[in-house]
Amino acid sequence: MGSWAWWRSWFLIFLGCTVMGTGFVFFVNPYKFVPGGVYGLGVVLHNIFPSIQVGTFGYMFDVPLMIIAVLVFGGQFGTRTVLAAMFTPGYMNVLTKLVYPNAEAIEALDPAQLLGGRLDLSDDLFLACLMGAVIIGLGMGLVVRQQATTGGTDIVAMLLQKFAGIKFSTGIFLADGCVVLAGLIVIGFGLGMEQSSGEGWLLTLYSLIIIYTSSRVVAYMLDGASYDKLLFIISDNIDGLKQFILHDLDRSATYIKSRGMYSGKDRDMIFLVVSRKEVRQVQHKIRDIDPKAFVVVTDAYDTFGEGFKPLPDANTIQAE
Repeated sequence: MGSWAWWRSWFLIFLGCTVMGTGFVFFVNPYKFVPGGVYGLGVVLHNIFPSIQVGTFGYMFDVPLMIIAVLVFGGQFGTRTVLAAMFTPGYMNVLTKLVYPNAEAIEALDPAQLLGGRLDLSDDLFLACLMGAVIIGLGMGLVVRQQATTGGTDIVAMLLQKFAGIKFSTGIFLADGCVVLAGLIVIGFGLGMEQSSGEGWLLTLYSLIIIYTSSRVVAYMLDGASYDKLLFIISDNIDGLKQFILHDLDRSATYIKSRGMYSGKDRDMIFLVVSRKEVRQVQHKIRDIDPKAFVVVTDAYDTFGEGFKPLPDANTIQAE
């Protein structure tokens, strides 16, 4: 890795941790959402032990998980994870002290006192939920793209992917579900929290929305917004399509031997993969070359090889 790439990678890791920590401090912790992870568990425990900040609980759970990450994923990966996981809870604690006026407000995590009440979304919890999910997902995605994690259930999800073949984003969802259940017991049913309205369990539903939405944002960050497109083409003008694909589209394709069920004739079928942006161009060109061509277009979920993504190595984090 070159010097610039090395610095860029570390910058993105710390930027991602900063973005994620900001999402928790402004849009999750004040509203007692429990979006899984060690920080979601920190929210739960903060309601029982309000004198201990959410970020501090993060340290308590991250340390053993980071040791596992170092042992399983190696020194370089472990170093990135350790520094990211050490930075994030400390940043959250510092930011919390900056945006609340005093120690009592920090213990209460009262959104009415957050930035002097200028960012109080108590009457619009769904907006707070979505904002927190998107920001956390963006931050986590930036970190994971650099082959690191922010600690916590990220590491659990990576272990599930490595040893159980479970998708990374699905692993996060499953691991965080256990934390949400803890939040339902402590916050939803009132243990360690004064709950006069009796609707604390609704926070669990918001928490599930955060978990799902943030996992989708992580998947977007890792795999992109759309899939490539796979085309199967049967045409009487194979040569014309060949010239278009090789010279105009500057791609290659594969002939697949096929036989018509009705006609019984042998013919070549073109197997072609293009980007989503190119699919309309290809369809229009096929129409120009052979209006009677038979074309099937479907999603190519992952495409590896020349002109597309390189094959991932064993330790590459994948969202799906």
